[in-house]
Amino acid sequence: MPEPVKLYLASSNPGKLDEFRVLARSAATSASEVQLALAPWFDSLPPFGEDAPTFAENALGKALHYSRGRAGFVFADDSGLVVPVLGGAPGVKSARYAGTSATSAQRNAKLLAELGGKSLSERAAYFVCVIALVKQGRAVAIVSDRVDGLILETPRGERGFGYDPVFYFPALGRSFAELSGEEKNRYSHRGKAFRRLLAWMH
Repeated sequence: MPEPVKLYLASSNPGKLDEFRVLARSAATSASEVQLALAPWFDSLPPFGEDAPTFAENALGKALHYSRGRAGFVFADDSGLVVPVLGGAPGVKSARYAGTSATSAQRNAKLLAELGGKSLSERAAYFVCVIALVKQGRAVAIVSDRVDGLILETPRGERGFGYDPVFYFPALGRSFAELSGEEKNRYSHRGKAFRRLLAWMH
């Protein structure tokens, strides 16, 4: 039996690592073939400024930054909410949409205010996730996926995080904050993108 491939996540956030581990376990053929860990050297490097204009550039830049001088595979993701009627906002600035210190509730409030009076068709939105995989300073894969929905007029649900309470997923008739963890992993942009990466590796 071959040794599992070790992937280092360019993050110091154990919660994010746990999320990717759950996603790996949900991809039936990959759980025993991929070993995920936080990059132990993450905090020894200067922070990477995620200020590029696209999700792909941010993900790849971050992965390259944290793989410098290191052996093995390093991966990083960038994701966010895109609302076409707002010119693509919040987009790559999803986490900073209402200011760097704003809460999720404040970001959601700003988004709902921006969409005040908009019709149902104008409230179309999608989450997007891009994951970049690099090895020793060279990009080996960049994958992405998305999930389409609508922005609600008021938040719904207590689960999830970020924009989940205002993102309505028509296929299940609920907001992302009303889905179970298993349902969200199955349909989310990050889940779909990570499964695409695992499929590419095998």
